[in-house]
Amino acid sequence: MQTPRPLTKPTKQRKMLYEAPAHIRHRLLAAHLSPQLRASHLIKTLPVRTGDTVKVMRGDHKNVEGKISRVDLKKYRIYVEGLTREKADGSTISVSIHPSKVMVTRLNLDDKWRREILETKKKATKKRAEAEEKPKAKRIKKAEEEPIEAAVEEAKETVEAIEEKPAEAVEEVKETVEEEPAAKEKPEKKVTRAKKSPVKKKVAEKAKAKPKAKAEELEKEQKPEEKKKPKRTTKKAAKKTEEGET
Repeated sequence: MQTPRPLTKPTKQRKMLYEAPAHIRHRLLAAHLSPQLRASHLIKTLPVRTGDTVKVMRGDHKNVEGKISRVDLKKYRIYVEGLTREKADGSTISVSIHPSKVMVTRLNLDDKWRREILETKKKATKKRAEAEEKPKAKRIKKAEEEPIEAAVEEAKETVEAIEEKPAEAVEEVKETVEEEPAAKEKPEKKVTRAKKSPVKKKVAEKAKAKPKAKAEELEKEQKPEEKKKPKRTTKKAAKKTEEGET
């Protein structure tokens, strides 16, 4: 038997709903059970039937409780007693509700087939719970069957071995320290710089001299040139010149 694949396209999903046969439509009209019914029957949901008492959980008619008067398999709707509205004419009409908005508070168990269905579902849930608990029970039994005294003795031996080891290790360290002489302090290594070659020295001196020369040139440019004053000629010098001419 090939398992049917889940439909992902919304068009196909709608088509499946509109063209579904009666036995599948009945399953789609399922509603949640109240916590009391869930605890007694061990079921979360169940298809709704006429005669079941129901409580509205969502919508404009919230918290309204009543019996189901009619189930419409074609439109996937149910009709509850007491849920009505007035038309513009003044006439009253019963309101239809989807079963997903409803919680079943009391089941109609007049039908023996429905009672058998509830019993079979209850047994199936119990078997699942037992199957899940079996591996846990096996682990607990194995732990109980193992001798506890042997485990305690092994634990004591391990503790004694751990306590003896550190004392032996301390003695070995002491013996090694007494035998080996104290490590001599290593002399500090003097860092010797490599001597520069004469060519490199000249290049370094030139590099140092360049900024000084540039600074002197800038100072000269900034200082204004001093005008040379003419020399004063004394009278004696003028007389000597006159005598020489004569």
